[in-house]
Amino acid sequence: MTVTVFIRYQIDPFKRAMFEQYSKNWLSIIPKCGGDLQGYWMPHEGTNNIAFALISFESLAAYESYRARLRGDKEGIANFNFAEENKLILAEERTFLRPVTA
Repeated sequence: MTVTVFIRYQIDPFKRAMFEQYSKNWLSIIPKCGGDLQGYWMPHEGTNNIAFALISFESLAAYESYRARLRGDKEGIANFNFAEENKLILAEERTFLRPVTA
């Protein structure tokens, strides 16, 4: 069963450009580590401190394998450190979704 991870970020609104760079960095890292990246979405109008990401996996087991590869990936580690050092993300929520099928 396909599982999609919906990530809701609360970001520092004064660091949107830095968060966008953080997001762009994931565009190559996530697929390399095994995630099917649906995309990142930045605030545009209205709320200025909420961003989203969607990443799909074949199963929860595939997600766990991806997380292990990500923790060992040099670019992934550097991107996590970039976000942490610059305090871009104030809060992060993950929801695991499954598609509705007939």
